[in-house]
Amino acid sequence: MPVNINGQQFYRTKEALAKIGISRPTWFRWLKDNLVEDVKHTDRRGWRLFTEDDIERISNFANTVNVADKVEIRQ
Repeated sequence: MPVNINGQQFYRTKEALAKIGISRPTWFRWLKDNLVEDVKHTDRRGWRLFTEDDIERISNFANTVNVADKVEIRQ
């Protein structure tokens, strides 16, 4: 359930990753490998708070399809 802080709606990590459709280890691997930008908001404990914009940005990355170069198959 999203949390409302100072009139803005935020999602905790578990909720945000469930909406995006990725696992916690994947999220932290992407952060470690600098594949995605971390969120800008945290609560008083330092826990990440995701906005709808953060979720959309990360979801777009998660759903990116890369086309491989043409591979020649020899028989």
